[in-house]
Amino acid sequence: MESIMTSRNTLSSLLTKPSDPLFTTPEAAEYIGVTEGTLQTWRCIGRYDIPFVKVGRLVRYRKSALDAFLERHTHGG
Repeated sequence: MESIMTSRNTLSSLLTKPSDPLFTTPEAAEYIGVTEGTLQTWRCIGRYDIPFVKVGRLVRYRKSALDAFLERHTHGG
């Protein structure tokens, strides 16, 4: 059991940089202002190219990727 916890902690520390945190799907959806279901659909059908990190069943979005998505979809000035 200790080995599982150690590997989870190691994975978490490898994937998360303090300057570029990883968001869960609900957190990412809230951050960009859509529902969780919408974000899941976009990811599955490739509607928008929002890069994500996937390890096993875990899906995480880097804050920088979400910020870049919002920048790409900002119109006007």
